[in-house]
Amino acid sequence: MPSFSGAAAAHGPDWRSPSTWHLRTRLVLVAMGLLVAICGAVGVFSYISMDSFLTRQLDEQLGAAAHRSSEFGRSEPNDPRGRPDPLEARGQGVGTLNARLQDGAVMSAGFLAGDATRRSLSADDNAVLLALTPNAEPVDRTLSAGAYRLIAATAPYGDVIVTGLPLDEKQSTLASLVGTLGAVSAGGLILIGLVGTALIRRTMQPLEQLSEVATKVSRLPLDAGEVALGVRVPPSAAHRGTEVGSVGYALNQMLENVSNALQARQESEMKVRQFVADASHELRTPLTAIRGYTELLRMTEHFTPDGEKSLARVQSQSERMTALVEDLLLLARLDEGQPPKFGDVDLTQLAVETVSDEKVMAPDRIWQLELPEEPVLVRGDATQLHQVFANLLSNARKHTGPGTTVVTGVTRATDGSAVVTVTDNGGGIAPEFVGRVFARFARADAARTNPAAGSAGRSAGHSNGTTAGTTAVAAPASEGTSGLGLSIVHSIVEAHGGTVEVTSRPGRTQFAVRLPAAPAETAAS
Repeated sequence: MPSFSGAAAAHGPDWRSPSTWHLRTRLVLVAMGLLVAICGAVGVFSYISMDSFLTRQLDEQLGAAAHRSSEFGRSEPNDPRGRPDPLEARGQGVGTLNARLQDGAVMSAGFLAGDATRRSLSADDNAVLLALTPNAEPVDRTLSAGAYRLIAATAPYGDVIVTGLPLDEKQSTLASLVGTLGAVSAGGLILIGLVGTALIRRTMQPLEQLSEVATKVSRLPLDAGEVALGVRVPPSAAHRGTEVGSVGYALNQMLENVSNALQARQESEMKVRQFVADASHELRTPLTAIRGYTELLRMTEHFTPDGEKSLARVQSQSERMTALVEDLLLLARLDEGQPPKFGDVDLTQLAVETVSDEKVMAPDRIWQLELPEEPVLVRGDATQLHQVFANLLSNARKHTGPGTTVVTGVTRATDGSAVVTVTDNGGGIAPEFVGRVFARFARADAARTNPAAGSAGRSAGHSNGTTAGTTAVAAPASEGTSGLGLSIVHSIVEAHGGTVEVTSRPGRTQFAVRLPAAPAETAAS
């Protein structure tokens, strides 16, 4: 059963903390607790009532026995002292105790045993009898013969007659009552617990359905792409006749609203992507013309030094815009879901080629390779994977200072996947920027507004598609970044079924790309 607490859902209920228990468990325990309290109260009341009833009944019997003993002593004076033994009175039952006290001494005392014979009392018993208050209420005392209900009364002839009846029958009745109540209560609690658990489980089922729907929705990737939000609360748990049903109905209304908003967002995204794709495609022709006419002017016309400088700027900016248009076109194709042209690609060979290119462009950095002895093959688009290497390495080149060490590594993980890493020992990415380095057009603008801040490092100079080094160096115009480099890396890697991650701290920044390895038979061939 799903938990209705977020913390508990992740790790399960902590039995030491009732607040983390499932609602069903708490309801069952509360119901059982109330039933135990009710059964206990009924048991105590029944015990007290039965004890009071049996005591009154015993006192009536005791009063009658005491009356017979007193009357017998007056009607038949046959003993040596002129008084008969009260125990010899007619109608006395088995276990009845009688004693005659005179002048603070026990003249005679005993009780009728089960075989109708007389049994004497011990000296300790006599002491208990002498301590009784004449003409007082009956009291319970424990004697050598057992527990007795005793009463002392002054006879008409002056003696004190003590009469007692055993409490065995009363105690046996109370014990039987306790046993019966305990057995009935235990059986009732077990039965009610089982039935109550089943009823509570059935009653809680709509809440479980709500929790299941909310959990499914929470796991959907709603941040981008086309999302089919078809999860809804069942009609049985989404009617407004009950509290839970009202919650289910409101949740369905919310999901419907979210679904409409997601559809509108998707349509808007598609329009933007189509516009970007169309605009980028249309810009290729004029940009090509600008570059062509620039080359023609250089070959056919003579310019002043300032004119030559301006013409060079026009050419560099047109080349930069051409690269930006190509990046936008690539992202548009990836967004449309166009599959890469899969083939066998040797990542070690790509690493060697791209690092060699970067060495020519930035000989003042230290470029290193860490490659295995055997080729690492993957199934992928060679052109796109080459761009992944090129973008990651150009990041290090554009935003690290001279002397920075950049290490490119290719390894095969234990699960068979291929791992590509690009690591530099620059100043690191600012912590607040790490989470959005793969977002499109995301740039840390401090690098452009204060490019001469020699100690700013990567935390000030990183832009999307860049890595930074120990020194924020002003890049030439041709080195400007569009904020698309890492977005392209992320999109290409995702299209290949892989992942890309970044970890950064001062002195070490690493981008790690993990790609599924080529099938074993392909690699062997």
